Amino acid sequence: MKKVLTVVVLIMCATVAFAGHRNVPKKINTSPWEREYIWPKGQMPDAQPHQVATMTDELYKPEFKAQTHREPYLEWYPAPAAEKRNGGCMILISGGGYETCCDTRHIINWREHFTDLGFVCVNLVYRTPRPEGLPIYQSAWEDGQRAVRLIRSQAAERGFDPEKIGAIGMSAGSHMLLLIATSSQTPAYERIDNIDDISCHLNWAVVNAPAYVTTDGESGTPAVFDGYGPNVALSGIFKFDGKTCPMTLQHGGQDPYSANGSTLIYKQLHKMCIPAELHLYPDQPHTVLGADRVDEFLRQMGILGPLEPEVPVMSRFASDSARARYIKEPVWPEGKTPCLQANQWEPYIEWHFPKKLKTKAIQIVYSGGSYITNTTDGFEAAPARRYLNDMGMTVVTLRYRAPRPEGMPKYITAWQDLQRTVRIVRSKAAEYGLDPSQIGIMGCSAGGHLTVMGAASSLHQSYLPIDDIDRLPCSVQWGIGIYPAYLLNDDDGEALNLTRGCGEGVDLFPEFSFDLATCPMLLLHGDADDVSSMNSVKLWEKLRAMGIQCELHTLALRSHCFQGEASPGTGSYNYLERIGEYVRNRVRFDD
Repeated sequence: MKKVLTVVVLIMCATVAFAGHRNVPKKINTSPWEREYIWPKGQMPDAQPHQVATMTDELYKPEFKAQTHREPYLEWYPAPAAEKRNGGCMILISGGGYETCCDTRHIINWREHFTDLGFVCVNLVYRTPRPEGLPIYQSAWEDGQRAVRLIRSQAAERGFDPEKIGAIGMSAGSHMLLLIATSSQTPAYERIDNIDDISCHLNWAVVNAPAYVTTDGESGTPAVFDGYGPNVALSGIFKFDGKTCPMTLQHGGQDPYSANGSTLIYKQLHKMCIPAELHLYPDQPHTVLGADRVDEFLRQMGILGPLEPEVPVMSRFASDSARARYIKEPVWPEGKTPCLQANQWEPYIEWHFPKKLKTKAIQIVYSGGSYITNTTDGFEAAPARRYLNDMGMTVVTLRYRAPRPEGMPKYITAWQDLQRTVRIVRSKAAEYGLDPSQIGIMGCSAGGHLTVMGAASSLHQSYLPIDDIDRLPCSVQWGIGIYPAYLLNDDDGEALNLTRGCGEGVDLFPEFSFDLATCPMLLLHGDADDVSSMNSVKLWEKLRAMGIQCELHTLALRSHCFQGEASPGTGSYNYLERIGEYVRNRVRFDD
């Protein structure tokens, strides 16, 4: 069985030959890379005769001899040029199911990329295959803790800050990375020498597709129950001690090593108020994803250096220069507005046609405002419509009724306006040369709540039909929720999650039907938002459990209205690119 598993792991890794490894004496740099063994001779804990320490490109060379490759090692790469150095060190950790170290291609890519960003890079090559009679991760964890201590001991010598050490991993390498990042105060082995008096904590972690994180897969298999269910939880081996570091987690929604493992890790970090990002990609398998999101995280955390001054998003998208035509019309025929209240304004929609139409799809956009107010020309709506117009997409903006209706739920009249808007847009799409079967909705904050209502409850009637337009469906093909408010039942009704979405029994409000027309969504949320990012995370989990693949990005250190002003190069600054990519992945553009 072990041989079969090893073969499977090797096939999944799809390694690329890399001839840069040399078996040279400790700290003798006779090649572009410097190999340094981790353990003093004869003192490696839990040594087992079947284990080796090597990358698979070296393992399959004809001249490979296992007996000369028993010891785990660090492979130091040339430091970046002095003018590029950022004072940090990045440890590179391969995956391979704890059967091999097979991610040669990723190690090459990471080395080149992070060296270019100014990091001193070092590859950690740990013992495999899995130890016998011990947990599958034990020997690798021992190697990992010792490696971090050794690296920290050489910070001054190698020109980086001992409190600026992070790591990036993949799969089993991410599992080991999580152990190091969350459990550095738990010794993996008994003290050997003075090196073991040095802390083995990390200062940040880049976690790609971590395997074996949920209890239905912690023995070293894919997640048997797909990472969710009443008997599935986060593996208890992760201690989340006082030295647990900030993280960014990237995971594909179709990964057999369940992405729910990453949501559970993120939830625990969120409870502890440890800055973190979570990036989940629909329909993606077990692979490395989101390299640009990693850079944005490192920049937002200040790891790449001081942030540039924040820029107002309205100054970047100041005019409707990409718009060719504009039409404004009421949502309701005169005298036909349902639940009419004297304190509310009349709702309307605005058609914004691009100068050059490149897609027949339509995006409906509206702002937030606590259901007390909303606008089509503020920072939550105008930049998005201008960005999408520039892409060649028609945008319809909605000003729904406000302030909140009296004597009924705060969202009812806005929901009625949205359902009617979708029907109007569908009824007129063909007249404008557009596709009535390709309509998306997008809103921020209370508008994000409204988006979930529109995406998940379109078969739920919010008003009685008034004309033939109401014979049309109000279902949509995608939704985009930006820091959605009022999703969880620990919300006090004023856009504040009292337990940050992490309390016992906190769940989604029952107003969301999650009917059979529920569509996929893109969710963007600040990690430090008082309108908790758990709103978006738990919504993502709910939709995944229904078999609906969604995309989610949380942004470290960012609060509500994260995009209003943001620093270049961060996720908050680039948020419209996520929206554009998501739409492009869903509909056809003629570029």
